[in-house]
Amino acid sequence: MQFFLRLSRGIDWLTEKIGNAIIWLVLAAALISAGNAVVRKAFNIGSNAWLEMQWYLFAAVFLLGAGYTFLHNGHVRIDFLSSRLSARTRNVIDIVGIAAVIGPLCWMVIELAWPLVMNALASGERSPNAGGLIRWPVLMLLPLGMALLLMQAASELIKRIAFLQGLIPDPLAHKSPGQDHGEKTANPGAST
Repeated sequence: MQFFLRLSRGIDWLTEKIGNAIIWLVLAAALISAGNAVVRKAFNIGSNAWLEMQWYLFAAVFLLGAGYTFLHNGHVRIDFLSSRLSARTRNVIDIVGIAAVIGPLCWMVIELAWPLVMNALASGERSPNAGGLIRWPVLMLLPLGMALLLMQAASELIKRIAFLQGLIPDPLAHKSPGQDHGEKTANPGAST
């Protein structure tokens, strides 16, 4: 299991780096949006390419950030129910959810999106809007984002199983800054 925990830490490290990088895409989208609005209002000049670039950046943040959100336990949960469950039950539910929903869904989206990406790349597909951008980069975000989410799901699955085996603290418990899933806490069972 130690090999899998090391693998999980490596995936978490990569996901953290990607999450920290895509934060800059939010800034880029905001600057492009503001600049586009100012140029359009002040000079009556519009550009479909700049509008589409905003959409592309939003898609990148949303799709590439899904794994980062999963790493930080930021996805929507039904807290009023899960807060009443034991740590063991919450982790078992997560294992079932990862194995039965997230994994198959990510794989299915990758398989369905890949031909679209290849077709857009081969054909040089462009946006139908005047001055629009090429489509394959934004289409590529779909399988790439799902692959990153699938990798993080594998890491989370490893952590849930390791918790059930008593090897690590509860990965669903709120962590203090800097606490790694490979470190034991003084009382890991206290946050049930």
